Amino acid sequence: MISGVIEWSARPYRSLLHQPVALASLAWLVLAVLGAGLAPLLASEGPLAADTTRSLLQPGASSLMGTDLLGREISTRLLWGGRWTLGIGFLGLAIAVGAGLPAGLTAGFLGGRIESFTMQLVDALLAFPGLLLAMAVVAVLGPGMASVAIAVGLAAAPAYTRVARSAAREVRAQPYVEAVRALGGSAWRTLTHHVLPNTAAPLVAFAATQLGWILLNSAALNFLGLGVPLGTPEWGAMLDEGQGYLRDAPWVGAFPGAALTLTVLAANMLGDSLQKALQPK
Repeated sequence: MISGVIEWSARPYRSLLHQPVALASLAWLVLAVLGAGLAPLLASEGPLAADTTRSLLQPGASSLMGTDLLGREISTRLLWGGRWTLGIGFLGLAIAVGAGLPAGLTAGFLGGRIESFTMQLVDALLAFPGLLLAMAVVAVLGPGMASVAIAVGLAAAPAYTRVARSAAREVRAQPYVEAVRALGGSAWRTLTHHVLPNTAAPLVAFAATQLGWILLNSAALNFLGLGVPLGTPEWGAMLDEGQGYLRDAPWVGAFPGAALTLTVLAANMLGDSLQKALQPK
């Protein structure tokens, strides 16, 4: 049986161990996911527990990251907020990959009118700024966590379709793919058993980069009040709450802003590192 040229092994992934930036990025993402997942255990109280006698306390021994206007612990809300922010981010990424991957691979592998129609549609969608397109989707679906995830996922799908189509076109021209087709291999089997595995490197790397874009734009929608309900401990919504206290209590917005910035940066840097590590030799 003819198979793809690239043999997958643990060696490319081991090269990540020699990239400090990749290790730091991966460590931060794992830490963020664990913090969000273990929020009920790490926080002594819920994210909505208020105590007005502790309003706007500065970060210190009595309050690690300070409190907001209602006396709610910023650290607690940050941990619980990771559930919303990361949940929306990963759900949006799944939607982007689920919509963009089949469309891009099919267009790049089959070519012809299917490719032409698909790329014309993609170009039309890419003509709109991603955030504007996401806002339009939210306007149609209405506010809410699911609406934001669908919006940012659909807005990210055209770019992923373009990358998948480019990768499929490159693999389609390889001799082993031509040999499989010459021996009578079906288009579906060729696409799933030979094209898809050999396009994994750029697609995995770009997915990590897309995660950063999705996290940033979903937080922007929540910052604008188009996503989660008021008072929900989501990082973008917490930034919106903190913008009114930049002078008197900057920590209210500084900590969620730092968490979001580091997470987006880590996703982007990990994507770059993965692209280098998984590049077929």
